[in-house]
Amino acid sequence: MDLIPQKFNSVFDNFFYDKSDTNMKCDVYEKNGLYHIEMDIPGFSKEDITIELNNNYLVITAVKNNEVTNQDEEKRYIHQERSYGKYQRSFYVGNVDTNSIEAEFINGMLKVVIPKNNTEDTNRVIPIK
Repeated sequence: MDLIPQKFNSVFDNFFYDKSDTNMKCDVYEKNGLYHIEMDIPGFSKEDITIELNNNYLVITAVKNNEVTNQDEEKRYIHQERSYGKYQRSFYVGNVDTNSIEAEFINGMLKVVIPKNNTEDTNRVIPIK
């Protein structure tokens, strides 16, 4: 039995709801000497996403702009949940093999595989397949 009425719950759900947390949910794990990052980035295309390695931090950025057209000017939204803007996540990866980092984006999911154990500390942009 729920002690708090459902209407009361929904008020607090909306109050504590963080729109910036709606995109880029991820899982990070290690397997066979590789770090894996699997990140959901729904509603974005591969061209909207950049991955950079800066001082042992892997930085994933997704940018989506709200494109308004002449047809959109007559719209009167009743409810709007889709958000636009810049989203970014950073992961400390330490010393990794920077030349062997691979990334692919398929059906709204970004997969990044990072080989461990490199003494180099370089900066670079990782291409997405």
